[in-house]
Amino acid sequence: MSSNVRHHIVIGSGVAGNQAAETLRERDPDSRITMITISRLPFFNRYDLPRVFRGERDWRRFIIYPADYYRRNRIALRRATRVVGVDSTAQTLTLEHKETIHFDSLLVASGAGAYLPEDMSEFRPLLHGFGAFRDAIEVADALPKKGHAILLGGDTIGLDLARTLLDTGHRVTLVAGPYTFWPHEVTPEERPKYVAALQKMGIVVVEAQERGGIAGVEKGAKGLAARRITFGNGSDLSGDVVMPFFGVAPSLDFMLGSGVDIERGLLVSPNLRTTNENIYAAGDVCQIWTDSEHRYCFYHGWKNVRAMGELAARNITGANEPWVPPQDETLRLSKDGKIQSPFWEYQ
Repeated sequence: MSSNVRHHIVIGSGVAGNQAAETLRERDPDSRITMITISRLPFFNRYDLPRVFRGERDWRRFIIYPADYYRRNRIALRRATRVVGVDSTAQTLTLEHKETIHFDSLLVASGAGAYLPEDMSEFRPLLHGFGAFRDAIEVADALPKKGHAILLGGDTIGLDLARTLLDTGHRVTLVAGPYTFWPHEVTPEERPKYVAALQKMGIVVVEAQERGGIAGVEKGAKGLAARRITFGNGSDLSGDVVMPFFGVAPSLDFMLGSGVDIERGLLVSPNLRTTNENIYAAGDVCQIWTDSEHRYCFYHGWKNVRAMGELAARNITGANEPWVPPQDETLRLSKDGKIQSPFWEYQ
């Protein structure tokens, strides 16, 4: 292989990473492209995971691109592989098994994982996650027919799942708080109408603050529901599963010490470049400088994330275009009083 062939590495195999790899191949047909992901599955649509509650359990039905897609497009897909460090000066990254790989350009599209507030971390073993296919199967198996799911926090990912749970005959209780409707910014004046819309959907809404906050999550007593939540005022709530939905936190531990600037996410300029000219970022992992607001902002949602992947790849291959969000982030109510979130649009 010629030493002049550029090596593009993409960390992450979600919407942003795959769109970037596709665009890189189109714009730099002779390049070498490597995609590294911690996931054991190839690219699948995480937004489709609620389908497991409709009886879909075959992981192959969730896959977006078959293995042949990566072979045909000469994208080396390395699954179940963990990046543990990046050296921006040497332009190398290190894998958990000690392999070091050189890159000419690096796109960090590692996404984000479910965020759990520190005061809830001790209850983690009793909570069901929903970020991976295996998580979805486990919670679907734990929730009996017409069972009761308790959702904590109530971000838009959780509320999207709640729609499917209600539609499949389950009971849903939301323990609401400051993360409800995240990442939408809902004012205190607007909040009551959106809470009322949730109740109209069939969700039982319990305001955590009115009960003194969540004091604990416990296993249910023998013969009773599997989980019990206790509140500061002494009241409690029982259900079959308890699922946290407190927003997400960028997955970027491997970038600590890399030499690029980090706040909550990787800080990037409007063209999605980090403080190193060879490293870009796209998706939930990055904060983009916004001139109009004079601050770094996160942008979420399938359409935004996909557009970031394409833009980053275009700029890696010679363009210098700024980020323009393609997706309106406003939470709305339809004429019939139903909640409409643009983050529920996945096409």
